[in-house]
Amino acid sequence: MIGKEERMNSMIEEAKQHLRTKLIPFWTSLRDDRYGGWYGYVDYDLHTDREAVKGCILMSRITWFYANAAMLLGDPDCLKEAEHGFRFIKEHCLDRENGGIYWSVTFDGRPEDTTKHTYNQAFCIYALSSYYDASKDPEALETADSLFRVIETKMRDEGGYLEAFDRTFRPASNEKLSENGVMAVRTMNTLLHVLEAYTELFRVTGREDVRERLHEILRIFETKVWNPDLRRQEVFFDHEYRSLIDLYSYGHDIETAWLLDRTLEILDEPELTERLRPITVLMAQEVRKQAFDGRSLPAECEKGVVKEDRVWWVQAETVNGFLNAFQKTGDRNFLDDAKSELAFIRRYVVDPREGSEWFWYVSKDGVPAEEPIVEPWKCPYHNGRMCFEIIRRGIDA
Repeated sequence: MIGKEERMNSMIEEAKQHLRTKLIPFWTSLRDDRYGGWYGYVDYDLHTDREAVKGCILMSRITWFYANAAMLLGDPDCLKEAEHGFRFIKEHCLDRENGGIYWSVTFDGRPEDTTKHTYNQAFCIYALSSYYDASKDPEALETADSLFRVIETKMRDEGGYLEAFDRTFRPASNEKLSENGVMAVRTMNTLLHVLEAYTELFRVTGREDVRERLHEILRIFETKVWNPDLRRQEVFFDHEYRSLIDLYSYGHDIETAWLLDRTLEILDEPELTERLRPITVLMAQEVRKQAFDGRSLPAECEKGVVKEDRVWWVQAETVNGFLNAFQKTGDRNFLDDAKSELAFIRRYVVDPREGSEWFWYVSKDGVPAEEPIVEPWKCPYHNGRMCFEIIRRGIDA
C-alpha cells in the first residue's frame, strides 16, 4: 500500500513538472516586450490577438503567478517575469490622479475601462504583496498599501464592502460581478478575494490594521454569507445581505473552505480558529457529498438545476480544497478524491496541444468547449495555485 508521504511526493513532482513544462512556458510566450504586460487574448485555435484589451485582473494574476513560482521553484527567470508585470501595472494600470487600478487598458497601455472595482483592487494587492515577498522591492509594498487605503476609504460602508465605482469612485452598477440574472450590491466572490488579498498583505507585513479588517471579513462570512441551514454560502446579496437567488456555487464553496483556513493559519489565533474551523470543514464535506461525482466537480446548482460544466478553475480549487480538508480532518477519502480530480484534470482539462495550457471547461464526459485559452478572466491563477498548494502542502506534510 502506498503511504501518505509517497502519495504526496508523487503529486509534488507532477506539480513541479507541470509548472516547468506547461504553465510557465505558455505564459512566458505571451510576454509583450513592446508594450508591456502579456497579450490579453488567445482563442481556442491558439491564435494570439496582440491588440486585445489587457484586463488588469489578468495582469495582476499573472504577476502573482510568477512571483510565487519564483519563490517556490527558486527560479530567477520567473522573478524577472514578475518584475515585468509589476512594471506594467504601476506604469499603465494604476490611476495616478484618482487612485486605484483600472478594470482594463488597451494593448498599448492606455485606459480602456476605467471602472474601479473592489475585486480588481484586491487582486492587485494580492499580486503586489507576493511580488514584494519575492523581490523585497519596497515600492511594491507601498503600492499595495495605497490600494488597501483606497478600498478602506472609498469602497466600503458600515456594513462591509461595496463593489463597483466609476473612475472617480462614484457608485456604479455591478454587472462585472453579478451573474445568473441578478444585480448584486454585495457578493460573496468579491468579499472572498478581499479576504485573500488582505491575508497575503498581513502575511508579509503583520500590520494590526490589516488584522482588524480580516476579523471583520471573517465575521461577515460567519454571520451573513454562511447559511447554516443549507450548509453552503449564499452568493449574491442586496445591501442588507439578503440573498438574491437560490444558488449553490460548488466551486466557490470548496475554494472558500481552504482560503478561510489559510487566513486562520496566518492569523494564528486559537480561539478564532476553534470557532470557525467547523464551518470550513462542513463546507468541504457538504460540497463533496452534494456534488463530487468521484472524479470531478460541476460548477454550480441554480434553483435545484445542476450546471454540469467542468470549469477549469473549479477543478483546480477542488484539488486545493480536498487536500486542505484531508490535512485538517485526517479523512483519507479527501486525499483519494483529490487524486481522482487530478486524474480528471490530467486526462481532460489540460489541453494536450503544444503551445496551450488548460481548456476553459469540458463536459462531464471530458469534451472540451471551444472557448478562449486566454482572455481577461482566463489566467494561471487557479491552475498555477493548485500546483503551488500541492508543493507547499507536501513540504509541510
